[in-house]
Amino acid sequence: MNASSANPTAIRPFMPGDAESVARLIVPIQREEFGITITYEEQPDLRDIPAFYQRGAGGFWVAIGPGGVAGTIGLYDIGEGDAALRKMFVAAAHRGDGTARRLLDHLVAHARQQGLRRIVLGTTDRFLAAHRFYEKNGFAEIAPEDLPAAFPRLAVDSKFYRLAL
Repeated sequence: MNASSANPTAIRPFMPGDAESVARLIVPIQREEFGITITYEEQPDLRDIPAFYQRGAGGFWVAIGPGGVAGTIGLYDIGEGDAALRKMFVAAAHRGDGTARRLLDHLVAHARQQGLRRIVLGTTDRFLAAHRFYEKNGFAEIAPEDLPAAFPRLAVDSKFYRLAL
């Protein structure tokens, strides 16, 4: 048992004081692990999480572990019963300890409570572990033409999934 599994993470809504820790988690993963040349400044959703995510049926949550923010997940309300799953990141030390599953379960429970009908997400072809994770958790791959019109497609998105609630 590693230290992170001995100290499970707690999931709670994002608070403004989390902003720096969230950026310190997400940006290095984007740049170093995924090879996406993006900065914090180029991500308006990260610079104002409450205005972007914590409105309508949306939300943004953090997983807090012994060392601070261990993971993030966002739900962006795009209207008409649909929402986009965004910014799901888990620190390397917490991968495989259930943090990702707890974040996703929390987001799905919230979406159901809000009366949403579908959660949609985009990712790249390269993230095979993410593909397996989403498929294992009930997401089905969909074609780009099946995305809701309001879905915020990113330039790096090449593979899409939908979960019917």
